[in-house]
Amino acid sequence: MDPGPFFVLSLLPYLAFLWLAGRIEGFPVLARRGFQLTLLFVAVTIGASILALQTTGRQLADVDVLHGGAEAFLTLANLLVAIGFSRALLEQRRR
Repeated sequence: MDPGPFFVLSLLPYLAFLWLAGRIEGFPVLARRGFQLTLLFVAVTIGASILALQTTGRQLADVDVLHGGAEAFLTLANLLVAIGFSRALLEQRRR
């Protein structure tokens, strides 16, 4: 069974979450940017996977340079989410 349609369907709830997060007034902007960056991570990973397969004939996980580069986007996204919510909590405590 082709997993492609499931991947596309899985994006719909995530896009709805991002839309909703953008409409919530108290949602930390930096955290929202981190969640948006996760979509960029997905796009970069897909591109890196195709590049790895076409240039080396191997899967992305087996091409360290491409795999590490793609994972850097996920690390950055997670960092933004964590910092965004941490700042929001600190601001809440100060009030």
